[in-house]
Amino acid sequence: MSGGDIAGLISAGVFAVLVGLLAIPLVKLGRVFDEAGTAIRDLGTNVTPLLEEATTTISETNKQLARVDTITRGVAEATGNVASLVALTAATVGGPLIKLAGFSAAVKVALGALKSGARGPKSRAK
Repeated sequence: MSGGDIAGLISAGVFAVLVGLLAIPLVKLGRVFDEAGTAIRDLGTNVTPLLEEATTTISETNKQLARVDTITRGVAEATGNVASLVALTAATVGGPLIKLAGFSAAVKVALGALKSGARGPKSRAK
């Protein structure tokens, strides 16, 4: 055996050890890919019921929102009616009340003037 043959055997041995060392991580990586595939399959079977349940929940929520919208429209209409009633009442009762208050103030002033006029001559007679 020559020196070149021995060097070739040594390099072949080192290459075999290197391949052996690299084979272990590759086998582990293959197992990781197998587990990932299994997890994806399980996820696929479990996602379908979750999506169906989410669809049902969203559908029921939309129904409830439609009901709330109807109730809100009714409350807005009732509020508008009450506001109109208050404005009508204020216009109907407010005008006469203002006139009554003005009349009361005028009567008060007139009675005050009559009392002052009635006291005036009596105080002169004394």
